[in-house]
Amino acid sequence: MSLPPLPESAIEIGVGAKDWRAAVALSGEALARSGAAHPGYAHEMIRMIEDHGPYVVIAPGLALAHARPGPQVIANGLSIVTLKEPVRFGHAHNDPVRVVLGLAITEAGAHLAAVAAVANIFNDSSAIDQLAAATTPAEVQRIMGVTPE
Repeated sequence: MSLPPLPESAIEIGVGAKDWRAAVALSGEALARSGAAHPGYAHEMIRMIEDHGPYVVIAPGLALAHARPGPQVIANGLSIVTLKEPVRFGHAHNDPVRVVLGLAITEAGAHLAAVAAVANIFNDSSAIDQLAAATTPAEVQRIMGVTPE
């Protein structure tokens, strides 16, 4: 599987979030705005972190928020939120987080493939810094290797 769609409507740049819940909620709102998820999906992503801890903080400064496929997911999608000020998720090594990716996947079998496709982008250790410094949705799309709409 390649990366899920990343439309401009699913990108928020330089926004404020008072804590990790607010940051994850912003990524869920971006998924809803893009048509990939219902508004309740943000709550599902937050609940997963509350239940399982900050496992979504997959690299220094980067969180990949997601929940299981279910009725809140409409289509495969990706959102990216860059934060004006980093927030702490409680991860021992990778806090604080500056970039939150939201991932919505319709089928359980495609979930791991989507995570792997996202992870491949971050084999380039400068990608997180590039995303955090991006100033336009087109720049974010370029860094992620997707074609702008």
